[in-house]
Amino acid sequence: MVESSLSLIFGYIWQIIQAWWWLFLPFLLGKPLLYLWLWWRFELFINQQKFILLEVKLPEESIKPIRAMEQVMDGIQQGFWDPPNFWEKWWDGKISIGFQLEIVSIGGEIHFYIRCPDYRRDIVEANIYSQYPEAEITLAEDYAKNIPHNIPNKDWDMWASDYKLDKPSPYPIKTYLEFETEAEKEEEKRVDPLAALLETFAKIKSGEQLWIQIQASSIGQEDAEPFLKEGKAIRDKIAKRPEAAKPKPMIQEAAEILISGPPSEEKKEKPMELIAPELRLTPGEKEIIAGVERKISKPLFTCSIRFIFLGKREVWFKSNLRLAIAYFGNYVTENMNALFPLGKTITKVYSRPPFSILDRRRRYLRKRKMFRLYLERYPPCFPRKGNYKTGTFILNTEELASLFHFPSRRVAPAPGVSRVEAKKAGSPTGLPTE
Repeated sequence: MVESSLSLIFGYIWQIIQAWWWLFLPFLLGKPLLYLWLWWRFELFINQQKFILLEVKLPEESIKPIRAMEQVMDGIQQGFWDPPNFWEKWWDGKISIGFQLEIVSIGGEIHFYIRCPDYRRDIVEANIYSQYPEAEITLAEDYAKNIPHNIPNKDWDMWASDYKLDKPSPYPIKTYLEFETEAEKEEEKRVDPLAALLETFAKIKSGEQLWIQIQASSIGQEDAEPFLKEGKAIRDKIAKRPEAAKPKPMIQEAAEILISGPPSEEKKEKPMELIAPELRLTPGEKEIIAGVERKISKPLFTCSIRFIFLGKREVWFKSNLRLAIAYFGNYVTENMNALFPLGKTITKVYSRPPFSILDRRRRYLRKRKMFRLYLERYPPCFPRKGNYKTGTFILNTEELASLFHFPSRRVAPAPGVSRVEAKKAGSPTGLPTE
């Protein structure tokens, strides 16, 4: 009797599943389908864009401090911010397109590039000329097209890595304000970490190339809200500020009243603290709070950083890859933040037996992936969104200007840097117009 009842119940359940199985599909497949739809529309939108590469030749002599580059980044951040509305996002696949800042050494010849959509060229040029009027900006051919695209192969090899932040994005990296740049009145006495990078770039031999790429995309106020909340929470935690009491759910309050009665009106007085929490902070904690507050107070970019060191096998010297790694060490602050190579993207794979037999193939596939992402200018986790642990993080204009700016020959005398030898002059007055 029991067995027949169970079989009858299972029979009804099976009939319901057969009739209504499709009802659960939207709940199971809805999110993946929306993700694939956005990815498809995004690729269509990107393929419709025309990107250009602008080469910036540095002025021979410039007394501009690094702060001038921060002003450039402020203008570009506002000019590039163009968030899509609902229709543009879900049908056109529109996103807020960013730009790439690239420093490249090709056989010891050093170039500064900015890659952006062609319709943003005026914004880039106007902001650079506003602070560096002696600079020269020209349209350049993509240097990456001049080498084989099937690297690594029998003739070429490479080494690459993306970068990540050591701590959450609200913690700042070391910036130009800590290099004592502004404290020196004489330009030749200023300290600039970019000078060390250009010196090492000049040591790249013929047949070798070293590329550094910084991707940046503007963030608006609404998208920056989670980041700002995280920064304020870190600040309040370090400052030992009491957390605001979260309101209890209405059901919980009603249950507590039924069980223990209405709350007593008498409140226990907290013991008075003789020393305010702000006065108990150590100098290091005060420095962190000031750094976090300064970072969240300035315009922001979503960023990712990578470098590729490649060359012909007969001349490629693998130890030179340390040149790029050493450069980012200049921006390390132990009590705040630092840039480190992202282990999942380093083209160096070693496993324990028996999986080690696949290491050679894994290294090859990782190199191919890194090379393709660099050529397409995609972030490390594309098409997914990443975080500071996976190579996608947030930098403000001050940090971005510290990583990419235009030093003069006195500050960075490295040979091989493309510079403007002659000063520009306006046309004389009184010339005929016809």
